[in-house]
Amino acid sequence: MSGVLPADYFAVFELERRLTLDQAALQKKFYSLSRQFHPDRFASKPASEQAFALDFTALLNDGYRVLRDPVKRTGYLLKQEGFDIGEQRSTNVPPELLEEVFELNMMLESAPDREELESARTKFVAMMAEADAEIAGLSVKYDAGGGRESLTALRGVLNRRRYIHNLVRDVEKALA
Repeated sequence: MSGVLPADYFAVFELERRLTLDQAALQKKFYSLSRQFHPDRFASKPASEQAFALDFTALLNDGYRVLRDPVKRTGYLLKQEGFDIGEQRSTNVPPELLEEVFELNMMLESAPDREELESARTKFVAMMAEADAEIAGLSVKYDAGGGRESLTALRGVLNRRRYIHNLVRDVEKALA
């Protein structure tokens, strides 16, 4: 690597911009680069090289954290491809999911018993698993040449998953 930081996380790991990654190869590359650019190895080098090693290590750690997680990786790739994935408005969420949010809020206000909360958590965790499976399928489709159509679908699923994740969080908070 030269003194210029790579443009994105895929470039850091010298990976093709894909949504399905070999996790073992990613981890191996992470450890290899971590050793190669560890700041301690640059202690006696010029200040510019020390600074590069620090910056590269920070970028490497951030990139690994994102790329090893399929959901974070999907969000990252969407951003890289110019998709707005910030806070989505409720108009972008399926009405049945908004009903779930409403029902959960009503249940939480009525001081539910533990069994109701456990049942709700089980339901929402299953919904999140379905969203994760849908993300995995759309990721394969994107990698096979699905293009922007696949990315648009992924953004929708990611948005839905974010709402479901919030439902799980709220139930777990009530259970605590």
